[in-house]
Amino acid sequence: MQTTHFIAGEPAVAITRVAPRHWHALEDDVVVGRGEATTRPDGRTFLSIDAWHRSVFDQLADAMLADLPAPLYTVVDEVHTDLTAGWERAGFTIRRREWDYLVPTRQGAAAPPPGVTLVPRGSAAEGPLRALDRVLRAEVEASVGWQEMPAEVLPRPAGDTIVDPALYAAAAAGTEYVGLVRVVQVTRLPRIGLIAVRADRQRRGIARALLADVLNSLHAAGIPTATAEVDEANPAATALFESVGGRRANSTLELVRHGE
Repeated sequence: MQTTHFIAGEPAVAITRVAPRHWHALEDDVVVGRGEATTRPDGRTFLSIDAWHRSVFDQLADAMLADLPAPLYTVVDEVHTDLTAGWERAGFTIRRREWDYLVPTRQGAAAPPPGVTLVPRGSAAEGPLRALDRVLRAEVEASVGWQEMPAEVLPRPAGDTIVDPALYAAAAAGTEYVGLVRVVQVTRLPRIGLIAVRADRQRRGIARALLADVLNSLHAAGIPTATAEVDEANPAATALFESVGGRRANSTLELVRHGE
Protein backbone atom coordinates (compact mmCIF):
# COMPACT_ATOMS: atom_id res chain seq x y z
CA MET A 1 0.00 0.00 0.00
CA GLN A 2 1.10 3.55 -0.66
CA THR A 3 -0.51 5.83 1.90
CA THR A 4 -0.27 9.54 2.62
CA HIS A 5 -1.69 9.20 6.14
CA PHE A 6 -2.11 6.18 8.39
CA ILE A 7 -5.53 5.86 10.02
CA ALA A 8 -5.95 6.04 13.79
CA GLY A 9 -5.89 2.98 16.01
CA GLU A 10 -3.45 0.53 17.50
CA PRO A 11 -4.77 -2.99 16.98
CA ALA A 12 -3.16 -5.80 18.95
CA VAL A 13 -1.35 -7.89 16.37
CA ALA A 14 1.01 -10.83 16.16
CA ILE A 15 3.84 -10.66 13.61
CA THR A 16 4.61 -13.93 11.82
CA ARG A 17 7.28 -14.70 9.25
CA VAL A 18 5.23 -16.82 6.87
CA ALA A 19 8.01 -17.37 4.29
CA PRO A 20 11.69 -16.44 3.97
CA ARG A 21 10.79 -13.10 2.38
CA HIS A 22 7.25 -12.49 3.68
CA TRP A 23 5.78 -11.36 7.03
CA HIS A 24 2.15 -11.06 8.15
CA ALA A 25 0.56 -9.01 10.92
CA LEU A 26 -2.41 -10.93 12.34
CA GLU A 27 -5.29 -9.55 14.42
CA ASP A 28 -7.56 -12.38 15.60
CA ASP A 29 -6.17 -14.57 12.78
CA VAL A 30 -7.02 -11.90 10.18
CA VAL A 31 -4.16 -10.45 8.11
CA VAL A 32 -4.06 -6.67 8.73
CA GLY A 33 -0.57 -6.01 7.37
CA ARG A 34 2.07 -7.54 5.10
CA GLY A 35 5.80 -7.07 4.67
CA GLU A 36 8.01 -8.26 1.84
CA ALA A 37 11.75 -8.24 1.11
CA THR A 38 12.92 -8.34 -2.51
CA THR A 39 16.52 -8.78 -3.65
CA ARG A 40 17.49 -6.93 -6.82
CA PRO A 41 20.04 -8.31 -9.30
CA ASP A 42 22.75 -6.08 -7.81
CA GLY A 43 22.30 -7.88 -4.47
CA ARG A 44 20.56 -5.07 -2.56
CA THR A 45 17.47 -5.95 -0.51
CA PHE A 46 14.42 -3.68 -0.74
CA LEU A 47 11.56 -3.74 1.77
CA SER A 48 7.88 -2.95 1.34
CA ILE A 49 5.10 -2.87 3.93
CA ASP A 50 1.34 -2.83 3.35
CA ALA A 51 -0.52 -1.65 6.46
CA TRP A 52 -3.25 0.85 7.31
CA HIS A 53 -2.25 1.45 10.94
CA ARG A 54 0.91 3.21 12.03
CA SER A 55 1.50 0.77 14.88
CA VAL A 56 1.13 -2.22 12.54
CA PHE A 57 3.64 -0.69 10.16
CA ASP A 58 6.11 -0.11 13.00
CA GLN A 59 5.78 -3.67 14.32
CA LEU A 60 6.24 -5.18 10.87
CA ALA A 61 9.28 -2.97 10.26
CA ASP A 62 10.81 -3.98 13.59
CA ALA A 63 10.30 -7.68 12.85
CA MET A 64 11.76 -7.44 9.35
CA LEU A 65 14.79 -5.46 10.50
CA ALA A 66 15.47 -8.01 13.23
CA ASP A 67 15.42 -10.86 10.69
CA LEU A 68 17.42 -9.31 7.82
CA PRO A 69 21.03 -8.15 7.55
CA ALA A 70 21.81 -4.51 6.77
CA PRO A 71 22.04 -2.54 4.61
CA LEU A 72 18.37 -2.50 3.64
CA TYR A 73 16.57 -0.22 1.20
CA THR A 74 13.07 0.97 0.33
CA VAL A 75 11.45 3.25 -2.26
CA VAL A 76 8.64 5.71 -1.46
CA ASP A 77 6.64 8.21 -3.50
CA GLU A 78 7.61 11.49 -1.81
CA VAL A 79 3.99 12.62 -1.57
CA HIS A 80 3.31 9.77 0.87
CA THR A 81 4.58 11.60 3.92
CA ASP A 82 3.37 9.17 6.58
CA LEU A 83 5.01 6.26 4.79
CA THR A 84 8.30 8.14 4.57
CA ALA A 85 8.04 9.04 8.26
CA GLY A 86 7.39 5.38 9.11
CA TRP A 87 10.60 4.27 7.44
CA GLU A 88 12.50 7.11 9.12
CA ARG A 89 11.19 5.94 12.52
CA ALA A 90 12.68 2.55 11.63
CA GLY A 91 16.10 4.14 11.10
CA PHE A 92 16.07 4.70 7.34
CA THR A 93 17.55 7.86 5.81
CA ILE A 94 17.08 9.40 2.36
CA ARG A 95 19.77 8.21 -0.04
CA ARG A 96 18.60 9.65 -3.37
CA ARG A 97 15.68 11.39 -5.04
CA GLU A 98 14.36 10.72 -8.54
CA TRP A 99 12.16 13.24 -10.31
CA ASP A 100 9.40 12.16 -12.67
CA TYR A 101 9.35 14.42 -15.72
CA LEU A 102 6.53 15.02 -18.18
CA VAL A 103 8.10 15.57 -21.58
CA PRO A 104 6.31 17.05 -24.64
CA THR A 105 6.82 14.88 -27.71
CA ARG A 106 6.63 17.68 -30.27
CA GLN A 107 10.22 18.73 -30.82
CA GLY A 108 12.29 20.69 -33.30
CA ALA A 109 14.92 18.95 -35.39
CA ALA A 110 18.17 18.08 -33.59
CA ALA A 111 20.77 16.71 -35.99
CA PRO A 112 23.45 14.32 -34.72
CA PRO A 113 27.12 15.29 -35.16
CA PRO A 114 28.90 14.51 -38.45
CA GLY A 115 29.57 10.81 -38.96
CA VAL A 116 26.68 9.74 -36.70
CA THR A 117 23.32 8.50 -37.99
CA LEU A 118 20.12 7.77 -36.09
CA VAL A 119 18.51 4.32 -36.20
CA PRO A 120 14.74 4.57 -35.54
CA ARG A 121 13.14 2.75 -32.63
CA GLY A 122 12.42 -0.84 -33.57
CA SER A 123 15.03 -0.91 -36.34
CA ALA A 124 18.22 -1.35 -34.30
CA ALA A 125 20.31 -4.41 -35.17
CA GLU A 126 20.57 -6.77 -32.22
CA GLY A 127 24.33 -7.50 -32.50
CA PRO A 128 25.59 -3.89 -32.35
CA LEU A 129 22.94 -3.07 -29.74
CA ARG A 130 24.13 -5.81 -27.40
CA ALA A 131 27.76 -4.86 -28.02
CA LEU A 132 27.01 -1.27 -26.97
CA ASP A 133 25.07 -2.54 -23.95
CA ARG A 134 28.17 -4.41 -22.76
CA VAL A 135 30.32 -1.28 -23.15
CA LEU A 136 27.82 0.90 -21.29
CA ARG A 137 27.45 -1.61 -18.44
CA ALA A 138 31.23 -1.77 -18.02
CA GLU A 139 31.41 2.03 -17.91
CA VAL A 140 28.68 2.24 -15.28
CA GLU A 141 30.27 -0.49 -13.15
CA ALA A 142 33.62 1.31 -13.33
CA SER A 143 32.17 4.68 -12.32
CA VAL A 144 29.02 5.27 -10.26
CA GLY A 145 28.10 1.59 -10.00
CA TRP A 146 24.79 -0.13 -10.70
CA GLN A 147 23.47 0.82 -7.27
CA GLU A 148 23.00 4.34 -8.65
CA MET A 149 20.81 3.20 -11.54
CA PRO A 150 17.02 2.76 -11.53
CA ALA A 151 15.79 -0.76 -10.86
CA GLU A 152 14.70 -1.32 -14.45
CA VAL A 153 18.22 -0.90 -15.86
CA LEU A 154 20.03 -3.14 -13.42
CA PRO A 155 21.82 -6.06 -15.09
CA ARG A 156 19.77 -9.24 -15.28
CA PRO A 157 21.17 -12.47 -13.79
CA ALA A 158 22.59 -13.36 -17.22
CA GLY A 159 24.42 -10.03 -17.31
CA ASP A 160 22.40 -8.51 -20.15
CA THR A 161 20.13 -5.48 -19.90
CA ILE A 162 18.73 -5.83 -23.43
CA VAL A 163 15.46 -7.72 -23.07
CA ASP A 164 13.60 -6.57 -26.20
CA PRO A 165 15.69 -4.90 -28.95
CA ALA A 166 12.49 -3.56 -30.55
CA LEU A 167 12.19 -1.01 -27.70
CA TYR A 168 15.42 0.76 -28.68
CA ALA A 169 16.55 3.52 -31.01
CA ALA A 170 20.28 3.92 -31.56
CA ALA A 171 22.99 6.25 -32.81
CA ALA A 172 25.46 4.63 -35.21
CA ALA A 173 29.00 5.58 -36.19
CA GLY A 174 29.85 3.30 -39.09
CA THR A 175 29.03 -0.26 -38.10
CA GLU A 176 29.14 0.50 -34.36
CA TYR A 177 26.41 1.86 -32.12
CA VAL A 178 27.56 4.67 -29.83
CA GLY A 179 24.29 5.64 -28.14
CA LEU A 180 20.86 4.26 -27.39
CA VAL A 181 17.48 5.20 -25.99
CA ARG A 182 14.78 2.83 -24.76
CA VAL A 183 11.07 3.66 -24.76
CA VAL A 184 8.61 1.46 -22.89
CA GLN A 185 4.84 1.77 -22.64
CA VAL A 186 3.57 2.11 -19.10
CA THR A 187 -0.20 2.54 -18.70
CA ARG A 188 -1.16 5.31 -21.13
CA LEU A 189 2.12 7.26 -21.26
CA PRO A 190 5.34 5.98 -22.84
CA ARG A 191 8.44 6.28 -20.67
CA ILE A 192 12.00 7.06 -21.66
CA GLY A 193 13.44 4.22 -19.61
CA LEU A 194 17.09 4.75 -20.50
CA ILE A 195 19.22 7.07 -22.61
CA ALA A 196 22.98 6.52 -22.74
CA VAL A 197 25.96 7.42 -24.91
CA ARG A 198 29.39 5.81 -24.88
CA ALA A 199 31.82 7.80 -22.72
CA ASP A 200 34.17 8.69 -25.58
CA ARG A 201 31.24 10.09 -27.62
CA GLN A 202 29.56 12.22 -24.96
CA ARG A 203 29.12 16.02 -25.09
CA ARG A 204 28.63 16.03 -28.86
CA GLY A 205 24.84 16.32 -29.04
CA ILE A 206 24.17 12.61 -29.63
CA ALA A 207 21.88 12.16 -26.63
CA ARG A 208 19.80 15.22 -27.50
CA ALA A 209 19.48 14.16 -31.15
CA LEU A 210 18.41 10.66 -30.10
CA LEU A 211 15.90 11.98 -27.60
CA ALA A 212 14.39 14.52 -29.99
CA ASP A 213 14.09 11.92 -32.75
CA VAL A 214 12.30 9.43 -30.48
CA LEU A 215 9.98 12.10 -29.09
CA ASN A 216 9.08 13.30 -32.59
CA SER A 217 8.24 9.73 -33.60
CA LEU A 218 5.88 9.48 -30.63
CA HIS A 219 4.29 12.77 -31.61
CA ALA A 220 3.77 11.48 -35.16
CA ALA A 221 1.97 8.48 -33.63
CA GLY A 222 -0.48 10.84 -31.87
CA ILE A 223 1.13 10.69 -28.40
CA PRO A 224 1.55 14.22 -26.96
CA THR A 225 3.50 13.45 -23.77
CA ALA A 226 6.11 10.98 -22.54
CA THR A 227 7.59 10.49 -19.07
CA ALA A 228 11.11 10.05 -17.72
CA GLU A 229 12.78 9.47 -14.35
CA VAL A 230 15.83 11.60 -13.58
CA ASP A 231 18.18 11.29 -10.61
CA GLU A 232 18.35 14.63 -8.80
CA ALA A 233 22.13 14.17 -8.50
CA ASN A 234 22.58 13.86 -12.29
CA PRO A 235 22.82 17.43 -13.63
CA ALA A 236 23.54 16.30 -17.20
CA ALA A 237 20.32 14.27 -17.39
CA THR A 238 18.37 17.08 -15.74
CA ALA A 239 19.69 19.59 -18.26
CA LEU A 240 18.93 17.25 -21.17
CA PHE A 241 15.27 16.72 -20.29
CA GLU A 242 14.68 20.34 -19.36
CA SER A 243 16.22 21.39 -22.70
CA VAL A 244 13.41 19.54 -24.51
CA GLY A 245 10.70 21.10 -22.35
CA GLY A 246 10.42 18.47 -19.63
CA ARG A 247 8.83 19.58 -16.36
CA ARG A 248 8.90 17.95 -12.94
CA ALA A 249 5.69 16.22 -11.92
CA ASN A 250 6.52 14.33 -8.70
CA SER A 251 9.42 12.56 -7.02
CA THR A 252 10.44 9.22 -5.57
CA LEU A 253 12.75 8.69 -2.61
CA GLU A 254 15.16 5.81 -2.10
CA LEU A 255 15.95 5.28 1.59
CA VAL A 256 18.61 3.12 3.23
CA ARG A 257 19.24 1.69 6.69
CA HIS A 258 22.82 0.74 7.41
CA GLY A 259 22.17 -0.96 10.74
CA GLU A 260 23.43 -0.24 14.23
